[in-house]
Amino acid sequence: MSRRQVHPIERESYRRLRARLDTGHLPPLTRAVAERVIHSSADLSYLDDLVIAEEAVLRAAAEALAAGAPLVADVEMVAAGITARRALCRVREAKGDPATGLTRSAAAVRMALDEVGPGAVWVIGCAPTALEELLLLDARPVLVIGLPVGFVGAAESKAALRASGLPAVSNISEKGGSAVAAAAANALLYPDLYEESSL
Repeated sequence: MSRRQVHPIERESYRRLRARLDTGHLPPLTRAVAERVIHSSADLSYLDDLVIAEEAVLRAAAEALAAGAPLVADVEMVAAGITARRALCRVREAKGDPATGLTRSAAAVRMALDEVGPGAVWVIGCAPTALEELLLLDARPVLVIGLPVGFVGAAESKAALRASGLPAVSNISEKGGSAVAAAAANALLYPDLYEESSL
């Protein structure tokens, strides 16, 4: 598992977050995901908006990532925000099809799945159509971090993710985005940081 030093500013930021919001009742990785999303957005309301898979599912995803499981991002902004390791992103090479309504992001999901196969962790923080496409495919993911943002399709795609039964981190509202999706992934890539005494 990746290790890194925590900067004093980050440590103080978490101290202030925890002074304003009680997350102590959450299991360690659930707390890690929730706090990192809140920290990346400065939005305390995420605590009630997030829908996070069971702790055992998060632990399995963290262990899979530590063992080298593929990590796939829907857009380059998500990939850039994941700091511990490279995430595969095929949106630059993908071509949409206006005649069928296939977006570049959805086409990129198809391309990435052809490359990585089952057992990946998918991080979707921008395009609802990428999440919708993933749900149509036989991806068999270890985890889907589905936090796309927007007024068209974002909340609906996340509701479909929750209804699918796939192991997932999502949220109920229209908010989301690349920063929070990458933050959730980073929480799983640095699980050693989030024991109660770590920050």
